[in-house]
Amino acid sequence: TLERPVVKPRPVYLDLVKIRLPLPGIVSILHRVSGAALFLFGIPLLLWGVAASLGPPEQYAALAAVLGHPLAKLVLIGLAWAYLHHFCAGIRYLLLDLHQGIELGPARRSSAVVLVVSLALTLIVGVRLW
Repeated sequence: TLERPVVKPRPVYLDLVKIRLPLPGIVSILHRVSGAALFLFGIPLLLWGVAASLGPPEQYAALAAVLGHPLAKLVLIGLAWAYLHHFCAGIRYLLLDLHQGIELGPARRSSAVVLVVSLALTLIVGVRLW
């Protein structure tokens, strides 16, 4: 007798837009996005700003004029959020690596704390910057 080959179930199509991530998952994705933004945009902007501030007075005046523009301030506030979120989430992940707060309830609370603290600190930086 011939045996039929076992048919493996086909993979299920996952619609990533319809999946509701829990708050710790959202914080994890934002941690990666903020790290990428800091690496791709924050470091070059920081190096350009330091170089311009250490250069001749005309270069510093040009830097001050660019950073005084409202669009530049919005970019700086976005980068400040990226830094603060990445910092706060990094502390959370260090604590999770030390097995602190790995249960479901504390993990959800710590992810909410990361979001609230990073947004509150960004608001403070934004008020001081503007």
